[in-house]
Amino acid sequence: MNIGITVFPTYGGSGIVGSELGRELAERGHNVHFISYALPTRLCRLDERMRFHQVDLFDYPLFEFPPYDLALASKIVEVAGNEKLDVLHMHYAIPHATAGFLAREMYKSTRYLPFVTTLHGTDITLVGSRKSFLPITRFSIAQSDALTAISRYLAGETCRTFGNCAVEVIPNFINAKEYARRENQALRSRLTPNGEKLLIHVSNFRPVKRINDCIHTLARLRERLSARLVMCGDGPEREGAEKLARDYGIADDVIFAGQVPNIADYLSASDLLLMPSDTESFGLAALEAMACETPVIATRAGGLPEVVLDGETGYLVEVGDTQAMAERAVEILSDENKWRRMGARGRAWAVERFNTEIVIPQYEKLYERVIDWAGKNR
Repeated sequence: MNIGITVFPTYGGSGIVGSELGRELAERGHNVHFISYALPTRLCRLDERMRFHQVDLFDYPLFEFPPYDLALASKIVEVAGNEKLDVLHMHYAIPHATAGFLAREMYKSTRYLPFVTTLHGTDITLVGSRKSFLPITRFSIAQSDALTAISRYLAGETCRTFGNCAVEVIPNFINAKEYARRENQALRSRLTPNGEKLLIHVSNFRPVKRINDCIHTLARLRERLSARLVMCGDGPEREGAEKLARDYGIADDVIFAGQVPNIADYLSASDLLLMPSDTESFGLAALEAMACETPVIATRAGGLPEVVLDGETGYLVEVGDTQAMAERAVEILSDENKWRRMGARGRAWAVERFNTEIVIPQYEKLYERVIDWAGKNR
C-alpha cells in the first residue's frame, strides 16, 4: 500500500507513535509518506520506502498565524497525486483530521482518498473539547473513514464528549527487539557515578505531566536511600522543576538530559520509571520502560491502568500522592528480587499484549478495509 501519514513532529506521544508506525509499515514492504512541517523526531533515517514531504508555510503580514491546516491539505493533495496514495492516516484530531477531510474533498474529482484518524488524548480531552474547537473536532472525526483510539479509556471519552462511539481501539506498541534491556555501563556510570539507584521520567514536560512530583518524590525517597533522577524530554515546566530541585538542595542529583534519541538506552540504565501525570490516554513511556524490564510507578489515571499492572509490573498511586510514590519506590528498590520479578513481568506483558507483531497487522487490516470500502462505495 501507499500510505500517507501526518503527525506533529515534536517530542510527544502522537508523533512518536505515528513515526514508529510508519517505520514498521515500511519494514513490512509498504510505501510510507510522512507529510508535516518538519521531520518527525524519531525518524533518524529515510529510504526508498519511507519518504518525507515538507509542508511549506507562507509568512504573510495579513496572517497573524500561518494557516497550517490549509497548507497541509494542499500538500496532501500534491503528494496523493504524485505518489498515488491509497489511504491517509492522520494522527491527532486537530488540525490533522480537518486537513484530511479538506484534502479528500479537493481530490474527489480524481479519486476518493479515504483517511483514518487516530485519537491520542489531549486532542479529545483538552484541545478538541474546548468551546472554540468542539464543533470542528466533532465534524472532522465524524467525517473520518475510520476512527481509532489508543485505549479503551480514550474511546470512552470520545463517546462521552462527542457522541461518536464508533471508535476502534488499537493500542500503542513497542518493537520488542528495539525495546529490550541492554547493558550500557558507560551511560549508567555517567548517570550514577557513585552507584546510586536511578529514577527516570520521560515526557514533554507539559503541566499535565506534573514533573514537579518527580522532584518531590526524589526528595522524599532520598531520606531512605541514595538515588538520582534523570529527566528525559523538554517543555514549559522544565524551568520550574529545575528551581524546585535547587530549593530542595538536590539539583546535582537531577539530570535534565533533554530530548534523547536513544531512549531505550536510558530506560535500560534506570531502575524505575516515574509517571505522575494528571491523566494519560495510554502511557507510552510506561510501556517502553516495561519492555526494557524497568518497573513503573504511575498514577491511577486515564488509560494507565490498561498498561501498568498494579502490583505486578509496578504500582499505581493517586494523582499528587508523592508520599505513596516514594514509599512504593523504596519498596521496589530495596528488594532486589521484587525489582527483578516486576521487571520480568513487565517485559512479558509488553511483548504479549503490545508487540508490533500483534498491533501493526491491526492497522494493516484497517487500511485494507477502508480502501476496499472506498473502491466499492465511491
